[in-house]
Amino acid sequence: MVGSTASRTALGAAMHRAVHQLKDRPPVFEDPLALRIVGAEAEAELRSGRSRYFDARLAKLRAFIAIRSRFAEDCAAGAAQYVLLGAGLDTFAYRSRGVRVFEVDHPATQSWKRARLAATGIAVPAEVAFVAVDFERDDFVAGLRRAGFDFARRAVVAWLGVVPYLQTPTVLETLRELRENLAPGSLVIFDYPSSPSDLTEEERRAAVAFALRVASAGEPLRTFFDPRELPAELASLGLHGQDFNHVTLTACYLADRSDGLALSRHAHIMQASVPP
Repeated sequence: MVGSTASRTALGAAMHRAVHQLKDRPPVFEDPLALRIVGAEAEAELRSGRSRYFDARLAKLRAFIAIRSRFAEDCAAGAAQYVLLGAGLDTFAYRSRGVRVFEVDHPATQSWKRARLAATGIAVPAEVAFVAVDFERDDFVAGLRRAGFDFARRAVVAWLGVVPYLQTPTVLETLRELRENLAPGSLVIFDYPSSPSDLTEEERRAAVAFALRVASAGEPLRTFFDPRELPAELASLGLHGQDFNHVTLTACYLADRSDGLALSRHAHIMQASVPP
C-alpha cells in the first residue's frame, strides 16, 4: 500500500514511465527497471493492457513524464554528482555507474521506496546516498552535506514532478539555496506548468481535470509560472534560466514519430545554471 499522498504521486509517475516502455515505440526514455519498480502486481496489470494508465487521455502526460526523465539524464551525462530532489521511484541510481547519486525525498516516501527496492530485489549501489528531507520544513542543504555531497564540485540537480505541488515561496527559496551553495557550472533541472490561461479549451479542460484529481488525492497544485517571466525571476536569484517548451521538446524528442505521441502546450522544463 502507498503510505502517503507524495508516494501515490510518485507511483503514478512510475506507472506512466512503465506504460511508456510497453506502449510507445521507440521509447523516448529507456528504463529497463520501470516495470520492475512498480511491483509484480502492478506490472501484471500493465502487461495485461487493462490498466487505466493506458487511457488515451493520459498520453500527453505520459509523454511529458518520459521526456523530463530523458532530459534530466541527458544533462547528467558526465557529471560526477547527480541529485534527485523528490526522487520518488526514479531508477537512475540503479541503472548507472560512476556517478554519486543523492536521492532527496520526504522521509515517508523514501522509506516506502527503500522497502519497494528490497521487495523487488533491485540492488542499491554503494554510490547511492539517501537523504530524508521535508522540503517545507527541513534544511535540505544540511542534509546533503551530512550525506557527503561535495559542494565544491559541479553537480546536476533534477527536481522533477515536485515544483507544482510546493508553495511558490518554497520553490524560490530552494532555488536561492541551490544558487548559493552549488559549484559554478552546476545545473538545476525542474519542470513546471504554465498558467491554464495559455492553453486551448481542450487542454484547459484536461488540466482542470488533472488538478481536481490530484487535489482529491491530497496533492493540490500550488505553483504555476509564466514562462515569459520565469527567466527574469531566476536571474534575480543569480541563476541563468533556459526554458524548454512543448515546441523545443517535441523537436528534440518526438520528431519524425508516426505514433502521434505529443505534448501539451503547458509542459515546460527549465534548465537553470549556476554561472562562473
